[in-house]
Amino acid sequence: MKAFAMLGLNKTGWIEKDRPACGPNDAILRPIALAPCTSDVHTVWEGAIGDRKDLILGHEGVGEIVEVGELVRDFKVGDVCIVPAITPDWNSVEAQDGYQMHSGGMLGGWKFSNIKDGMFAEFFHVNDADGNLALLPEGLSPETATMLSDMVPTGFHAAELAGVRYGDNVVVVGIGPVGLMAVRGAVLKGAARIFAVGTRPNCVAVAKEYGATDIINYKNGSIVDQVMELTGGAGVDKVLQAGGTVDTFDESIRMLKPGGAIGNVNYLGSGEFIKIPREEWGVGMGHKMINAGLMPGGRRRMERLADMVLAGRVDPSKLLTHRFEGFDSIEEALMLMKDKPADLIKPVVSIKW
Repeated sequence: MKAFAMLGLNKTGWIEKDRPACGPNDAILRPIALAPCTSDVHTVWEGAIGDRKDLILGHEGVGEIVEVGELVRDFKVGDVCIVPAITPDWNSVEAQDGYQMHSGGMLGGWKFSNIKDGMFAEFFHVNDADGNLALLPEGLSPETATMLSDMVPTGFHAAELAGVRYGDNVVVVGIGPVGLMAVRGAVLKGAARIFAVGTRPNCVAVAKEYGATDIINYKNGSIVDQVMELTGGAGVDKVLQAGGTVDTFDESIRMLKPGGAIGNVNYLGSGEFIKIPREEWGVGMGHKMINAGLMPGGRRRMERLADMVLAGRVDPSKLLTHRFEGFDSIEEALMLMKDKPADLIKPVVSIKW
């Protein structure tokens, strides 16, 4: 089969690989909508998870089932499904402990384009199909549904990790597609004032549509100084990190109130250590908590998020700024994600076979 892969560090290209085999609990799908991700960029061009050879990229998609294992109960050939970026092993002890995203070891639920081939292929494999696939509901387009694979659940998870409550004042650092979903997640969790940090006009406009009350432009000076001035020196209750670097925790701690929390879902693609300011962290006793995690993934999360879209609680289609047609467009869409032109939020590729 034809596939688009990481050939090695800083190298991508089209390759031929064998069609994946289907285990008794698994499914094989043909993609009908795909979206490249900044995580693919981190993986290839930053070497964030180390060197990989001929690893098929892609972890956001909707596909049609072409084969199911004999033990799969709930899905059949021909079903069109949303596929989460995180596909845990649901019988693992980690899943039983409530950390299914780490099934089999830290980040073990993140399989696509990490420990196995991803979705940018004519066929791709999904483990534990009954636990990881969700039927595409009527009324939800495959293109919009690709945002449920990763962007929506990851952004929402930032609000969950920080424990956003009614009336909290919240900063969202980075308003790319994940950060925009963090803005919406904070709104749905009951946040009061939401400070969205970013500069790109498209992202700023959508952040306001999703419920951001204030925009912080980091080009205008320290985001800490701006937030502290706007809050009368009080700082904020929660910080949701969907962008930045290992140094961004420094800023987040400085604008966080004692008793506040950081919810980090940012993929830190480079650097050895994160930076935490000792005094502003209360010399280790300030009750300023850092919660960082990979989104849960799995079937039920996809189904619940799809219900929210259909009910009008969140509209992920606002993220889709660039649309491509045809399987061969994957490379162009990924390079767009790498180069990030000013008008980009998220590209999507529609495929007809």
